[in-house]
Amino acid sequence: LEVFLKPENGEENKLAHSNFKYMYWNMSQQLAHHTVNGCPVLSGDMMGSGTISGPTPDSYGSMLELAWKGEKPIKLKDGSERKFIEDNDTVIMRGYCEKGDRRIGFGEVSTKLLPVFEPKKK
Repeated sequence: LEVFLKPENGEENKLAHSNFKYMYWNMSQQLAHHTVNGCPVLSGDMMGSGTISGPTPDSYGSMLELAWKGEKPIKLKDGSERKFIEDNDTVIMRGYCEKGDRRIGFGEVSTKLLPVFEPKKK
């Protein structure tokens, strides 16, 4: 899994590169845990594993870990820093599995953090 942050009108910055091998539970175990209490799982449902954090700083899986609770800001290519994701930042994730010359992936997932909506005062 690779995670990037793209500031508005800026370049992508690689924040993390982690690996599913660091997960405590495999997907079969997560599915069993999910369904054992009666929660139905249907064809086409998407399962999320949660944060994938590795043992080294470049493999940490969340901004809380990467910026060490805001104490160690992340320096971006444009010289700016981030302790946390800011308004109009886009987070991009790209994941794949690879073995030998075979590679499969889910492509890219991205989302932009929009500013809080403030209703007009009457």
